[in-house]
Amino acid sequence: MFRREIWRHFDFFLFGAVVFLCVFGIIMIRSAVAGNVNLLGIDQRQAQFVGIGIAIVILLSVIDYRFWASISKPLFIVTVAFLAVILIIGQASFGAQRWLDVGFAVIQPAEIAKIVLILVLADYFARAENSKKDIKWMVRSFLLLVSIVVWVLLQPNLSNSIVLMVIWFSMLWIAGLPTRYVLILGGAAIVLFVVAFPSLEPYQQGRILDFITQNPEATHGNMYNVNQAKIAIGSGGLFGQGYGNGSQVQLRFLQVRHTDYIFSAIAEEFGFVGALTVIGMLVFIILRCLRIARKAGDVYGAMISYGFAILIFFQTIVNIGVNLNVIPVTGLTLPFISYGGSSLVSLLIGIGFIESVAVHHNIG
Repeated sequence: MFRREIWRHFDFFLFGAVVFLCVFGIIMIRSAVAGNVNLLGIDQRQAQFVGIGIAIVILLSVIDYRFWASISKPLFIVTVAFLAVILIIGQASFGAQRWLDVGFAVIQPAEIAKIVLILVLADYFARAENSKKDIKWMVRSFLLLVSIVVWVLLQPNLSNSIVLMVIWFSMLWIAGLPTRYVLILGGAAIVLFVVAFPSLEPYQQGRILDFITQNPEATHGNMYNVNQAKIAIGSGGLFGQGYGNGSQVQLRFLQVRHTDYIFSAIAEEFGFVGALTVIGMLVFIILRCLRIARKAGDVYGAMISYGFAILIFFQTIVNIGVNLNVIPVTGLTLPFISYGGSSLVSLLIGIGFIESVAVHHNIG
């Protein structure tokens, strides 16, 4: 009876859309790395991550989401300790120490931090539902954020640090942040950026300055990648050059085309129609998450759903924005499509939590 109730309330539309994008991502990764011996087999590796992630979605949907509220403190402590450890024994790459080799896989703890921050903030806002929405209420939530984000910043990992801050601010606003505080926090963010800019890593400063100057004669670095991405998008036309036939992709002018710039690869091979279809699927997933949030029977379940909807939305607009050259270059992936085990599995974990809210708020 219980099992039948689970599948009755399971959101198959959400699940189906996510699986569709994951499979499409594997197909696009295969095209993006075709002929590159250094990246041979990563499409198969992505397929393994998809299989693991889908199994996790099913498992988490069966577990009552309220269980995670009971262990939010241990989760928080373990995550902070884990992020601290990465600075000591983590694997450095491209000047940053963000990865941890656990033998069978290399994981990025910052992705775990996103999940735990959403769960911890959801628990905090649920417990403080009837509290006065004042400075004290806001500062307590901010301390939860700082305890996690400081370690991510030290890696250094600015892009994921910004994601964590956006998640905190968005959930804070949804929880009832007064308008006057929104203006104060907005002003504080601008001042913080100006003050902190000189202390950023040279490559981080370079990304921002390259975007501001928009040097059309740049032939290397960030602007090279952006320019090639724009060429790929423009050459796709309405219906694209065809799968496996994109010149920018197949001739390897488009760099990191299986991760950061996979949207440009999609636009080149499937055209405006294909790119718009992918955007439409992502919007559909976000709307289904918001629908579950609105229908949730308690604040905790609603905040979990809102948190992961914000995560998917923000990563989507940032990744596509970078490809279109409307925001500075970041390292954020296109949800469910870009190559990357930690990012993909963390997003699928989020879908599992949301499915649990959809199921258990009806039968709990």
